[in-house]
Amino acid sequence: MTKAVLGIIGGSGIYDLPGLENARDEMATSPWGAPSAPLRHGTIAGLPVVFLTRHDKGHRLSPSDINYRANIDVLKRAGVTDLISLSACGSFKEELRPGTFVLVDQFVDRTFRRESSFFGKGCVAHVSMAHPVSPRLPLHLAAAAEAEGIPFARGGTYVCIEGPQFSTLAESLTYKGQGYSVIGMTNMPEAKLAREAEICYASVAMVTDFDCWHPDHDAVTVSDIIRVLSANAEKASHLVARLARDFPREHELCPIGSDRALDSALITAPEARDGELLKKLDAVAGRVLRK
Repeated sequence: MTKAVLGIIGGSGIYDLPGLENARDEMATSPWGAPSAPLRHGTIAGLPVVFLTRHDKGHRLSPSDINYRANIDVLKRAGVTDLISLSACGSFKEELRPGTFVLVDQFVDRTFRRESSFFGKGCVAHVSMAHPVSPRLPLHLAAAAEAEGIPFARGGTYVCIEGPQFSTLAESLTYKGQGYSVIGMTNMPEAKLAREAEICYASVAMVTDFDCWHPDHDAVTVSDIIRVLSANAEKASHLVARLARDFPREHELCPIGSDRALDSALITAPEARDGELLKKLDAVAGRVLRK
């Protein structure tokens, strides 16, 4: 059995992880470039936890400037088996009010400036993204939220836009009309890369506003969001602490194969693979490349 290592990516407003015991920082390196920030290693209730703040302290990085490949690569190298993304988002539904945590299970990718795969010319792979969230993780998250009295919703679709601008009213109404639940700027290509790296992934979308579709919220401002971020960050720290306390100490095999996603994904013949790219894939795809 593989020991579970819980990874936490902190989004807007979450630049540290309170309660992390025996904490140490690591200036991790990646062949894909620099990650957002140093990795913070520690334990919670004896469970190994690795924390990475997505935007760096002080919110230095915009969504388009984040090196998503390097972030996922260094988390993989750190042994992370299960990854929780904590992200601020806007809501398209009246019942998903600010302060609600949405355990999304689907994504729509509207980004266009980001490197979205570890694979490419010299080693092509096609992983399944039909079900982008590893289904056991939302069950653990829901149990933790219930135990901590945090308002949450099970399931929903997160549409990821490029940003850094907020939506136009026409865009907001379109996404709402499509039945999407929330909107954000960071979960793609993060979820795709986690799947390629065979890390089980789940997202907690923390509602800060109603986007601009709502008649009482016809414009979203940073000051509006910041007022909710601090409250959400405190709840997120309680959620993570409870999740870690009750999390299985042995990694649970994913029922949809998130942790074995590369078993049938590589299509490039071994003799046609690019050696330099293979070196960069040593952590992400080493399990299958070494066969």
